Amino acid sequence: MFSSFKKFILLTMAAVLLAATPAMAQSHRKTIVGVDQVRFEPLTQRVPVIARLVSRRNGYVAALVDGGVEKVNVAVGDHVRKGDVLAVVDVKSRKARRLVLEAELAGARAELQSVKTELVLTRQNMERQRNLKKTGAFNRSLYETTQQKFARAEAAIMRSKAVIAAKIAAIAVLDLEIARGKIISPYDGIVVERKTEQGSYLRPGDPVVKLIGDGMLEIEADVPSLRLAGLEKGTIVKAVLDDGVKFTAKMRASLPVENPRTRTRAVRFVPDWPKNITRLAHAQTVTIYLPIGAPRKIVTVHKDAIINKEGKNYVFIVDQGKAVSRSVRLGVATGGRIEVLAGLKAGDKAVVRGNERLRPGTAVEISKGT
Repeated sequence: MFSSFKKFILLTMAAVLLAATPAMAQSHRKTIVGVDQVRFEPLTQRVPVIARLVSRRNGYVAALVDGGVEKVNVAVGDHVRKGDVLAVVDVKSRKARRLVLEAELAGARAELQSVKTELVLTRQNMERQRNLKKTGAFNRSLYETTQQKFARAEAAIMRSKAVIAAKIAAIAVLDLEIARGKIISPYDGIVVERKTEQGSYLRPGDPVVKLIGDGMLEIEADVPSLRLAGLEKGTIVKAVLDDGVKFTAKMRASLPVENPRTRTRAVRFVPDWPKNITRLAHAQTVTIYLPIGAPRKIVTVHKDAIINKEGKNYVFIVDQGKAVSRSVRLGVATGGRIEVLAGLKAGDKAVVRGNERLRPGTAVEISKGT
């Protein structure tokens, strides 16, 4: 009887030991987790603002001389380079007047040479008569007449020189007008409007084409006055086009003109375009992210470390190979991280993968990939 009872006790203890073996093995097995270090870093809060691309160079290219349009070399949509001839104005009459002036200039120069020759002869004659002053052959009346002739020759030379200068200046003006008969593109750009046709008549100032410079695009944003505190010249902001292309831009200037209805001011940014970007256009929409106020230093944790349980937030950190639960008080979100107001310090190793199955005191092993 006693032997049977003893056998029963032994069997029961063996069963208990067998049942406890997996649990004991489990208690010695470490949980693999991924961690991310808690950081102390600057926070710059940003707000999106819808902006637009604007060209620093755009406007109408105008005629500089009057005349009929001989030819228009460009169409809407054409890309032109600085120095390309956009259109040609008829300057044949100016070229003809230039030929007339050249002939008159040649005549004036010949006249000048003739007067100079007469002046030399008159001077020689006057010198001979002066040498006869102390002799009986001296004729005062003839000497005075020669002096008057000499003075008239000098005046004639001055008039001839003035005529020549006027002819040269007139030719220079015609040369300038003839050159301006070719309407030149002042910069690289795209023709977006054509304002004249072959056979039309242009006056100085009449528009020929409208150009938008495609190589000088900037961003212009209407920024609320209250948001200007976080902006200063040289501030770098993030931006994104409608097609998802991301880039950065540097603030160049804030225009000192406020819209009283919207309480905004125009701010210009110089974009740092990605390589090989194409199909940009004047007035194209772009979103920029403006900083709100000056940056401040904060403690942040990766968003995947946060565990919310019954309305409270917790984070598991790894301390001496074990999981330690910390209650945390959170602040603002910034990208993939969240501000920690209390509960963590910079340098803590927060568990971001595997934290959903952890319990306080669980033995953990940090994954080599983190």
